[in-house]
Amino acid sequence: MSQDRQLEVCAGSLASCLAAARGGAARVELCASLETGGVTPSPGMIALARQRLDIGLHVIVRPRGGDFLYSDDEFEVMRRDVLACREQGADGVVLGLLTADGDVDAERTRELVLLAGPMTTTFHRAFDMARDPERALEQIIASGCRRVLTSGQAPDALRGAALIDRLRRQAGERLILMPGGGVRPDTLAELARATGCREFHASARVRAASAMRHRQAGVSMGAAGMDEYDRMETCVETVRAMADLLRGLD
Repeated sequence: MSQDRQLEVCAGSLASCLAAARGGAARVELCASLETGGVTPSPGMIALARQRLDIGLHVIVRPRGGDFLYSDDEFEVMRRDVLACREQGADGVVLGLLTADGDVDAERTRELVLLAGPMTTTFHRAFDMARDPERALEQIIASGCRRVLTSGQAPDALRGAALIDRLRRQAGERLILMPGGGVRPDTLAELARATGCREFHASARVRAASAMRHRQAGVSMGAAGMDEYDRMETCVETVRAMADLLRGLD
């Protein structure tokens, strides 16, 4: 496994993908609907991101928000999305499936890993909802996934650093542990020291105001209280600060 420290940026738009690349990220995790934790983006978004990016492109395969217990129909959607990502030239897919009892859905995870073929596979923060993290890690390793994205089953990765470090030692060279959740320029160095990890996941987002001059009052297209004229996008400067910090660590 590579010893280079890497930053992965979670991007919810093409603009965010390009900002991540300009800031020095090693790859992006492309998602839609980040406010729900991310779901599979459209084929058009994947295709254009692949065309425009010269860094790694991983795509989340998640058919809906909410829990990670999927019906047969939802799993079939995931199968088809993995194949579509492969056809579009993605470098990897990001997925996570659990059983009703909080274990990794090992059989279905293995099936998706096999469908991914040459693409790398990451088990996302569904891991943080598993009832037994050590057992879940072994199930994920056995499935063939290359890495696990985790906050250490804590509200943020810094508070979960002790578990992340323990899991990293358990995995050894079999799988990469990638901390994510609350990863910012002011927490990254401490997180790297506390976990011993070499790959990190961040959103690096800031508010981006709409360019609309006409704004329709009293009408909302989303949930109550949602502001259509305010969105979150990846910040080049924040990504650059973290990428530079990682390069400067001993």
